Amino acid sequence: MKLLLFLILLVFCWPLALVALIAYPFVWLLTLPFRLVGVAVDGVFELLRAILTLPARILRAI
Repeated sequence: MKLLLFLILLVFCWPLALVALIAYPFVWLLTLPFRLVGVAVDGVFELLRAILTLPARILRAI
């Protein structure tokens, strides 16, 4: 899908497509820390959810 959108952009406005092609790795590098923080926060929420639901799972197993 991304390739198809890039090819359409290349046909209609090739300078913008070349700028997007050059800028993509830099944008990816800039968003990498935010994705890492997102993974860490998601892990913390999953841990809290597991701790809070542990008594219910123990009682359900009995």
